[in-house]
Amino acid sequence: MGTITLDRVKVYAYHGCLAEETMIGSDYLVNLNIEADLSLSAQSDHLEDTVDYVLLRKIITQEMSRPRKLLETVAHSILDHIFLKCTTVNKATVSVSKVNPPIGGDVALVTITMKKERK
Repeated sequence: MGTITLDRVKVYAYHGCLAEETMIGSDYLVNLNIEADLSLSAQSDHLEDTVDYVLLRKIITQEMSRPRKLLETVAHSILDHIFLKCTTVNKATVSVSKVNPPIGGDVALVTITMKKERK
């Protein structure tokens, strides 16, 4: 078993419950941690034998580009998409952070974290 991590993927997106958030948009940070059997790729040195982190980044970007009201919905969609496209992924954890959220006061980030495991 091995781990692949994408740390602090920066995306500009249009999520939120307020009309201004969906029109103006803001910065988001996404952290992704997946667990998969990496033993074959470690031996073969072939991209097709591993979980391609370029694909993982593409999935994050695609799901972040679809405006949603809740970060939970975004995170859930990222996880579902990964499990659909990456059949060797056994577990995944994704965190989605809204930078400078409009909640009053000085708050750097609001973050939600969700996990999924292949059954």
